[in-house]
Amino acid sequence: MAKVIRMYETGGPEVLRCEQVEVGDPGPGEVRIRHVAVGLNYADTYFRTGIYPVPLPSGIGVEAAGIVEAVGPGVNNVAVGDRVTYTGFVNTLGAYSTERLVPAAPLIRLPETISCEIAAAMTMRGLTSAYLTRRIHAFRAGDTVLLHAAAGGVGLIVSQWAKLLGLTVIGTVSSEAKAEVARAHGCDHVINYSHEDVARRVRELTDGVGVSVVFDSVGKNTFMASLDSLKRRGTMVCVGTASGPIPPFDPVLLAMKGSLFLTRPALADYIADPAEKAELAGELFDHVGAGRIRIEIHQHYALEDAVQAHRDLEARKTTGSSIFVI
Repeated sequence: MAKVIRMYETGGPEVLRCEQVEVGDPGPGEVRIRHVAVGLNYADTYFRTGIYPVPLPSGIGVEAAGIVEAVGPGVNNVAVGDRVTYTGFVNTLGAYSTERLVPAAPLIRLPETISCEIAAAMTMRGLTSAYLTRRIHAFRAGDTVLLHAAAGGVGLIVSQWAKLLGLTVIGTVSSEAKAEVARAHGCDHVINYSHEDVARRVRELTDGVGVSVVFDSVGKNTFMASLDSLKRRGTMVCVGTASGPIPPFDPVLLAMKGSLFLTRPALADYIADPAEKAELAGELFDHVGAGRIRIEIHQHYALEDAVQAHRDLEARKTTGSSIFVI
């Protein structure tokens, strides 16, 4: 019997239930995987609350790493005994489990340099960081970026990757403790948005010019400050909406604030091409394996503690990456 977290309705963390299920044998194109660690991502809360609607009842979680225990007919990209990781959305939903069946196509074999715990902590965050730094904008050494939630899981990876590219990183955080974490991972300047005006401080730090790119995972509460932090023809990257959806606005606002560009990317569209996915994963694994990018796992939870994990995540009590240890 496998242990799984399921939800029968959308709502707060309390809708998550821990159950026992029979897994069965993999069908065509499937594998049975025994999880070693499961990733906890803010995107999980979007499924739980219904922002990302899925048929109910449903499993939850889109990222995990473990060992392939059985393969179904037609599977040739992985074999029994392989250490693998995966992330995605609808086709991998249900990662909060000790064991499960999953399509083989999204699986990525792990090099010896990457543990399952590290993989579960970084596959979604790391691939997100990879496309943000390597695909969204043609960065040049010396460019300055504004990174919201700089002490979060994606923030810590992006800031380190940005430094490898020669960028200046201005990070935002909510506390001095988080500011110390952000500085330790590459942020050149840190703004505490709980008592500082973000846009004004960005202008001071850039001699009035503004930044080339803003990576904004907060959404409603930071959207206008992010636009006001950009240089002329800068790029606003809406990575997430942790504070709530961005209200509708007239696109002429972008022209008024300097002919700005705006994008709302999704990881799925940057890993849909297997070759591009392999390239981004290869870069990520290479940097992490060589120690150029450190993956910080600051919170460990048991699967049964999914409710508390979601409460901590939404209360912004976490820093770095969080995982469920199986």
